[in-house]
Amino acid sequence: MDRPIRIMPCLDMQNGRVVKGVHFVDIRDAGDPVECARAYCDKGADELALLDITATVEGRATMLDVVRRVARVTTVPFTVGGGISDVASAEAVLAAGADKVSTSSAAFRTPAVIEEMVKRLGPERVTVAIDVDRNEAMPLGYEVYIDGGRTATGADAVEWAKRVDGYGVSVILPTSKAGDGAQTGYDLPVIRAVTSAVSADVVASGGAGKLEHFLEAVQAGAAVLLAASVFHFERIGIRELKDYLRSQGVHVG
Repeated sequence: MDRPIRIMPCLDMQNGRVVKGVHFVDIRDAGDPVECARAYCDKGADELALLDITATVEGRATMLDVVRRVARVTTVPFTVGGGISDVASAEAVLAAGADKVSTSSAAFRTPAVIEEMVKRLGPERVTVAIDVDRNEAMPLGYEVYIDGGRTATGADAVEWAKRVDGYGVSVILPTSKAGDGAQTGYDLPVIRAVTSAVSADVVASGGAGKLEHFLEAVQAGAAVLLAASVFHFERIGIRELKDYLRSQGVHVG
């Protein structure tokens, strides 16, 4: 039997609060991370993501006290990203209660970190996030960005995803900078390109605004559907989303 599609609300965190922006800027408050996590577990989320969105830019580690408090109320697999630059910082986040870690900028700058994390922590605990934006100069049309989407790298995003997959990670999370927070739909060409290039599960991220967008992401090959704004501001309920996907023949939990 095929594995069910997973619904993953994402808690972008800044200064200890859940926030949400558009195209990685124009940030606004969306609540307390502990209360948000508890509510999403109660509402039927399959997984949760907590991303400390300014940790890397500010040159600091993830806020472990927030991870601990969120972990106490979370009843589903819980991924934490932001400021995870090496195995030691990953182990600290896991010790604080996370089930998985996500690394992005550090992984790009030092790819050996990915290999070491997979070896030490296990592939099922390692997600590599890739912020991408369209760039026709790239061989496959998309460029990798790091530092919370601030820094262009000159690297092709799909080629980088292939390399990441080669290290044995279980999940790859490409986020479209163009789609982030815009609620105009996931960047389907990115999802198709990455899913066709890798064996890891691919997370659809950046741009969900209505029920049909989630279905389109599944049809493009996504195994996990991540969203923030539509859940935080209650435009779409998780149970409503699951009922819709089931009505379209999608296997959900």
